[in-house]
This record gives sequence, C-alpha cells and structure tokens, in this order.
Amino acid sequence: MFAFDNIVNVLKTCEVVYKHKKMTKTVNRRKFFRNSAFSFAGIMLGSEILGCKPDELSPDRYSASASYNIMKEVMRYRKISAHEHVGMPGWITIEDQIDLADRLGIEKLEVSRPMSADSGTEATPEEVQKCNDAVLNAMKQYPDRYLGSCFVNPVYGKESLEEIKRCVDHGMIGLKVYNQVKINDPLFYPIIEKFIDLKMIILMHAGCAIGFGGKRTKYGNLQPNASIPEDFVDAAKRYPEAMFQYAHTGGGGDWEYACKAMKDYPNIYVDTSGSNNCGNMIDYALKYLGEERLFFGTDGSYYQGVGTILASNLNDTQKKKIYFENFNNILRKAGNHVN
Repeated sequence: MFAFDNIVNVLKTCEVVYKHKKMTKTVNRRKFFRNSAFSFAGIMLGSEILGCKPDELSPDRYSASASYNIMKEVMRYRKISAHEHVGMPGWITIEDQIDLADRLGIEKLEVSRPMSADSGTEATPEEVQKCNDAVLNAMKQYPDRYLGSCFVNPVYGKESLEEIKRCVDHGMIGLKVYNQVKINDPLFYPIIEKFIDLKMIILMHAGCAIGFGGKRTKYGNLQPNASIPEDFVDAAKRYPEAMFQYAHTGGGGDWEYACKAMKDYPNIYVDTSGSNNCGNMIDYALKYLGEERLFFGTDGSYYQGVGTILASNLNDTQKKKIYFENFNNILRKAGNHVN
C-alpha cells in the first residue's frame, strides 16, 4: 500500500497526464480520475520514473520530479495490449477505451468477451455467440484498433469448434478461455489441436493463490476451477506445438511461484496485465521467463500496465519487445501481424 503522501503524488501525476498538451480530446474529469488514478500507481513504482526513492515521494519533492516528461517517455514505445476486454459488465465504453489507448500510445488491443463460470450462467452456445458478437461489433467499429479473440466453453465441444470457425472467418486472431474447464482438461484437447493448426495463441484465465493450510497453489483460489501454473505445464508438455498465454501476472496471487513453475516451457507466454503489480514484477518475470515470453497487457488497468514496464530495469530493446514485438511475432505466425 502507498503511504498517504504517495497517494497524493499519484493523483498529482494523473493531473499532469490529464492536462498534458497532447491530450486534446474532451474527457469527463470525474470519470477520468475515478477510472485511472489508482491504476496509475504503476508508473510511480520505480525510482527511474521520478528520479527519487519511494520514501522520498512527498509533496515538496513533486516539483523536482515533474521536470521528467513521463508522457514523452510513454509515447516512445509502440504497444499492443495482449489482454483486454470489451462489453464486460461494469467495463468502460468502447469510446473511452480507445481514448485511453490513444493517450498511452497503444496501437492495438486484443479483446474478448468471456463469461465466468461463477457468474450464474451456463455459457451455452447461444450465450457464447452473443459474447463473440459483441467483440465482432467492436472490431467493425474500430477495425484498425481491435484484435478480436474468440471465447468458447469447451464443455460444448462440437459447438465450440463451429464457433471458432465462425469467429476466425470474421477476422479473429486467437482464443480466450475462462474457467469453465481447466486448460489441461481432456475436453479442451480438440480445441488446442485446432489452434495448433491455426497457428494462433490460446489466452487462458489463470489463478495462483498463495493458499492456506500448507497448500501453496492447489487450494485457496477464489475460483477453484481456474487454471493454475501446474495445469499450464501439463498442457504445454502434452502439446509442445501449441502456444499458451498465462493471463495477468499483475492480477495478484503468487506470481513469483508462477514464473518459476513455467520457466522451462517455452510455449507458455505470460502477459503482465492486472492492477496488483509489484514493483519488481517485470524484472523478476524476465529473470525466469526471458525477454521473448512476456507480453504487455492491460485487462482494465491501462496506466499501471504501461507504468510497470516503464519503471522496470529493462533496457530499451527489452521494453520494445514486451510492449510490442513479442506479441506481434505471435500474430505473424498466422499472418495477422501489425506492420
């Protein structure tokens, strides 16, 4: 948790962003601060960002740090968010999402509209199709910005394969799966095999709770059916040709354990999205996974998603890879890359 003075400085930094001369579009001030002030904390985590240590972040120090043009640094890097959503309950509008992407130099966003197994719905084929239609509509509205990923419920095997074909035929570039089944469930095998043929990546919702009662990851997850690192490893060993994306290391839980567990499996990639990013997360993930297996992602936390990479100790080439090149190289395998 930030101390109060640090929270004040986060809000002040948001004010700098809000008034920045490049931000020419109209934005509702109250909505801007509500949606982004605290997620912007990621930009404040590294001493490289402000030129001072975190315990030195007090109001009288702010004027000295303001000389650093943080938005100029942000806009230096091309970016693809490899994990984002549209049409989710409580999510921001498409227009606000594109506006945030513009402000942070995010060229493309991989988007999906999944359903949680905990939401009280069955994720029937009819419900799944409506979810994917929302993504297709967003793609039509902003064809140069959105990269759609198909959502399916593997419990409905035949219908899932039919829906995948429909979505790919309409331009989708990957798969997003939630917690209806685990990634190593036999129900998932035909879908994995389909995406091997398509040369497309599978983004799977993941969880890695710190646990309790002496159990580190197998117990304690808020979503017991969420895929844990061992499930990813099992799937990666069974299908070394497949490409798996472990979702939101910045989403909380034991991300350190996840990085260690998956380090020896080069077909498991990790996106850095989430709102609970620890200050050393990027450097730690790079140590265990390497610079080519990390993807920049947002998952609703736009400023923190950008800031946690910017604040890391990575060099310029490594940041370029994570922000843009790594995910673009995955897209290139199926001819969906960004020029």
